[in-house]
Amino acid sequence: MLDHLTVVTHPLVQHKLTIMRDKDTSTKSFRQLLREISQLLAYEVTRELPMTIKRIETPICPMDAPTLDGKKLALISILRAGNGLLDGILELVPSARVGFVGLYRDPDTLQPVQYYYKVPEGLDGRLVIAVDPMLATGNSSVAAVDLLKKSGATNIRFLCLLAAPEGIARMKEAHPDVPIVTAAVDSHLNDHGYIVPGLGDAGDRMFGTK
Repeated sequence: MLDHLTVVTHPLVQHKLTIMRDKDTSTKSFRQLLREISQLLAYEVTRELPMTIKRIETPICPMDAPTLDGKKLALISILRAGNGLLDGILELVPSARVGFVGLYRDPDTLQPVQYYYKVPEGLDGRLVIAVDPMLATGNSSVAAVDLLKKSGATNIRFLCLLAAPEGIARMKEAHPDVPIVTAAVDSHLNDHGYIVPGLGDAGDRMFGTK
């Protein structure tokens, strides 16, 4: 079982994250870097996938070889910015089932508002990885996990690019059974609920809507 919080300190992750933080990094580069860093983070979040043994024939001889066991995992993108992480992970795990949770943050209350929800069947028997680049207040992340648990998910992990201490605490309080994997824990949230120093709005920077 992963710890409640895992910070991936791999040099390539940290280097790419620094470029993404730079306000002068282009939309194209930001999107490409997010795809690349998502694959490196996916390596960590899938580290303990269940394995079994399969009999195969190599060109030399038969052998009992390790292979993934159980139902295919489910990747859940918290829209819209979650799609940037989703695309990269799908390149590594193309057979994964995919779902979407549409939430936006009310700018006045900072509370999540749901506008879309579509997830695969049989979540109770799958590893479910929810992805969103930013764990800021934690309100949207908690709401997304609430919905996934209502759909039967029992083995959930949360993958993000950046996390704030406030969001980590909020998630741990609401869902202590959901491990968090991130590339960095930043200082704090500002008055608008943005991560400091952060990298701005991940969705805006990824889609060029800033």
